Amino acid sequence: MTALETRPAPPRATALRRAAPALLGYAAVRALGLLALALWSAARDKSPYTLLTARWDALWYTRVAELGYGYEVRLPNGDVHSNLAFFPLLPWLERMLAAVSPLSYADAGFVVTLLASLAAAWGIFAVADHVYGSRAGVCAVLLWAVLPVGIVQSMAYSESVFTALAAWSLYAVLTGRWLTAGGLALLAGLTRPVGLAVVAAVWAAGIASFVRERSTARTGGAQSTARAPRDGARRAFGLLLAPLGAAGYVLWVGHRTGKGPLGYLDVQAGWRNGFDGGYAFARFVADKFTSFPSALAGVGLIAGVALVIRLYVVCVRQRQPLPLLVYAGVVTALALCASSYFGSKPRLLMPAFPLLLPLALGLARLRTPRSALVVAVVAVVSAGYGAFWLNGSGPP
Repeated sequence: MTALETRPAPPRATALRRAAPALLGYAAVRALGLLALALWSAARDKSPYTLLTARWDALWYTRVAELGYGYEVRLPNGDVHSNLAFFPLLPWLERMLAAVSPLSYADAGFVVTLLASLAAAWGIFAVADHVYGSRAGVCAVLLWAVLPVGIVQSMAYSESVFTALAAWSLYAVLTGRWLTAGGLALLAGLTRPVGLAVVAAVWAAGIASFVRERSTARTGGAQSTARAPRDGARRAFGLLLAPLGAAGYVLWVGHRTGKGPLGYLDVQAGWRNGFDGGYAFARFVADKFTSFPSALAGVGLIAGVALVIRLYVVCVRQRQPLPLLVYAGVVTALALCASSYFGSKPRLLMPAFPLLLPLALGLARLRTPRSALVVAVVAVVSAGYGAFWLNGSGPP
């Protein structure tokens, strides 16, 4: 499959049957992670549910759902943590679910996350199945589930919602459904700042499709030319829809703060977040080599970054479809080159699921018993690490 080809999606019932093994495997891995968290938390006399729904960013999202925007915390060093930094889709979903059910906002966030994680797993399967086949699709979903920070997929964070919207938007592009792709990109842009990656992928694919269409018309493709006006209109409307979510929220924040179109950057600066090309991260890694114990962590960080870059290079060499390459490239660049809290970077990289496709292909080539054993072992390690991590420093 080349970077510009699209194929129709299978019927929905057929698609669900094909995805069922991946979804069941995903649910099993996540259940294992939650069980490990419950046991570890009980041993430390902590509430696993509180860790999942009422700590760190989850608490900020709940406050937005309950009280709206305008809450901020002023730190002794002068920094201002404003809840305007948090995009609105997840709080909107929490508020809507709480309004029609007896659930609290925190409970609603947990339910939304669980459903969104399943939708994300299905979307990842759909993309991988479309490009490489169902076996690779199952392996891609399981690899996403067993990521070391996979426990975040079960937290009241926006990663699962965003990944679901991103995966299905990319799938819509691959199957030529431009209006759906644009609408989902719009929603992704209302979920996280990295929604820019989905917009970039949709626009790159749309421009490439237009160029390919023009080339076909010049070489006498009469059948394609006959469909061009209708398809072109849908594509153009989808491209127009895609950036409206992110642009709308950023402009609204600028208006609310009175600082114009770049007001959101000032809000992020209050959290010490920004984009410096990776300079702060490089200094953070370099500082690890000031003593022997921390030097081991520095080596681990360098190895991790090298692995991410290596996987992206392999994705390019395997000629993944253009929208997947653009999406994964932008997510990776924003995660590695941001000056945000460095412990967040594994979590920020989690939506870049196309990076897992080369590993999924390798896993799919193994015999089923061997691949199942590999996934089981990694799932146990991931569950233990997730429980340890969430009871310790956790995701900021």
